[in-house]
Amino acid sequence: MILYPAIDLKDGQAVRLLRGEMSEATVFNDDPAAQALEFVKAGCEWLHLVDLNGAFAGEPVNAAPVEAILKACDVPAQLGGGIRDMATIERWLDKGLQRVILGTVAVENPDLVRDAAKAFPGHVAVGIDARGGKVATKGWAEETDVEVTDLARSFEDAGVAAIIYTDINRDGAMQGPNVEATAALANAVSIPVIASGGVSSMDDLIALRDCGAQLDGAISGRALYDGALDLADALKVLS
Repeated sequence: MILYPAIDLKDGQAVRLLRGEMSEATVFNDDPAAQALEFVKAGCEWLHLVDLNGAFAGEPVNAAPVEAILKACDVPAQLGGGIRDMATIERWLDKGLQRVILGTVAVENPDLVRDAAKAFPGHVAVGIDARGGKVATKGWAEETDVEVTDLARSFEDAGVAAIIYTDINRDGAMQGPNVEATAALANAVSIPVIASGGVSSMDDLIALRDCGAQLDGAISGRALYDGALDLADALKVLS
């Protein structure tokens, strides 16, 4: 399993939200590139980036800090938030991003996901964010009637690189991930699944590692900033 340190970007700063609420943002670093470099020096193999403003705006907003991170760090990075057309996908990949994460458009324009995955094999992931098993879109602000597993299965033949599954009610709450739902999703599809939301301790990582499903990785943010999770130790547990 790969551990993905999360850098969520709001107004150019590295922040963490509580359960996806923009009003519940804690600023952890006003220099996101320096924060990314800290994670890389501690041994991470990937970075997980989110343009929070972009997720609400429907277009990239925090492009400058993302570009600074890509310039400063020599590990691959994936980015979600406000990526909703082929031109934006292509632009980010040209700038050195390893993987784009498509969330809202996976529900609203699934053909774009298919076309992008075909055009850029291995570089397109689907972000599935859910409350109570139902998918939420537009920065988690809008809830749909779409079931998580149904959406994931609809991309089985699309060639997407991964599914990033986030339980919104666990995100930033330091209450542990939804291991059961994550394992169920991973067992329901052949696409690699990355767990997100609530990973706050070594026990959480071990629970995901030993959940009975083959997970590709786990994302953690607040726990790494707060020191509840030591990145170097976590990497050893998952290696």
